[in-house]
Amino acid sequence: MRVTRVLAVVLATGAVLSVAVAPASADLPGVRATYETASNYDDEEGGDADADDPAIWVNPARPGASVVLGTLKNGGLTVVDLKGRQLQHIATPDGGRFNNVDIVVGARIGGRKLDLAVVSDRGLDRLRIYAIDPRGAAAGAHVLTDITTATPPRVFSATEEEIEEQRTAYGVAVRPDPAGGAPWVVASRRHETRVGLFRLAADGTGRITYRAVDSVDLPATFAVDGGTWTPCAEPGERPQVEGMVVDGDVVYAAQEDVGIWRIPLRSGLGRPELVQRVREFGRPAVYDEATEECVFTGPESPSAGKHLSADAEGLTVAHTRFGKVLLASSQGDSTFAAFTPTRAGLAYRAGFTVADGVVDGVQHSDGAAVTTKPLGPDFPHGLLVVHDGENTPSDRADTNFKLVRWERVESVIR
Repeated sequence: MRVTRVLAVVLATGAVLSVAVAPASADLPGVRATYETASNYDDEEGGDADADDPAIWVNPARPGASVVLGTLKNGGLTVVDLKGRQLQHIATPDGGRFNNVDIVVGARIGGRKLDLAVVSDRGLDRLRIYAIDPRGAAAGAHVLTDITTATPPRVFSATEEEIEEQRTAYGVAVRPDPAGGAPWVVASRRHETRVGLFRLAADGTGRITYRAVDSVDLPATFAVDGGTWTPCAEPGERPQVEGMVVDGDVVYAAQEDVGIWRIPLRSGLGRPELVQRVREFGRPAVYDEATEECVFTGPESPSAGKHLSADAEGLTVAHTRFGKVLLASSQGDSTFAAFTPTRAGLAYRAGFTVADGVVDGVQHSDGAAVTTKPLGPDFPHGLLVVHDGENTPSDRADTNFKLVRWERVESVIR
């Protein structure tokens, strides 16, 4: 739920005055994408395809044959080459809705060593597991093979009937096992604050299942400015997490209307710590049923953050020449923020936009993925892939993914 992009000033009479606010992106440098994927149309003719979250698989033998995966919600899963051209399309199971995707390489499960893609199916509250062909783009329409167990367990719902409420598997991030065993999967629950930990396992038939290991519930109400504050949302919804990334023994989780949490991750989930807040943190707002949006009813809070506008979305970690950098999508103002992870939290480095160039720029981005490994002549220093929530020009609901040379990003955040 995005808060409307207005400043609401409470007058002495109790009335609410709304005035336009200049976007933060106006003061930030822009980088330009080199390629983009095809349009995805969120209508019946387009198969209700709505791009959301990307992941990058790096081909160690032929980096130029690396591939990008992208979830398309009801439209399934797409696999593209480094020019954004589709190689493979995977439809959802009946009733499925693919939300997020992450990749793990060299996973040892059931006596095999595999590179895997893990997808959250929020429509059915399951995880889907795909083996990645080591040929990468050279495998053409056979890059991914579904190796999910025949009867995958529900991720969060207690019954099949409960799935109809769609408080289901949402965000997803994968952690390789430090001891060389089966990977761990972190999944968030839609419209709830819960983050769960799961572990992949062989099912005895050559396919892969998973089991629940641990969970943690983030707060839904916060002590702010001498009182309490609950993020505004549609009635019955709680402040959910979607964007997540694993960095060693830590998972960073973006609670959309709150900020970024750092959660210790070993054989279980540790105590969460809020390390970055959105600009709207602590600001009173009410839900307007007529517009189906939240409207501010009070001033900004002194406790608010400075670098992210709700929703806080896609998170990804770049391993650069000057250390690790966490990139976060600031969906509310269509910008990206770069942070240096420190013991104290996240130190802000810089912000940027993906601006119009050879292809159009990026607005209201959800997911993001990055690698700083060389990927051939088009991406000699690495690749950043981001979701574009408003692909243009188009007269339909149109989304896709943009492919950006890493050195262009590095030049504005180093």
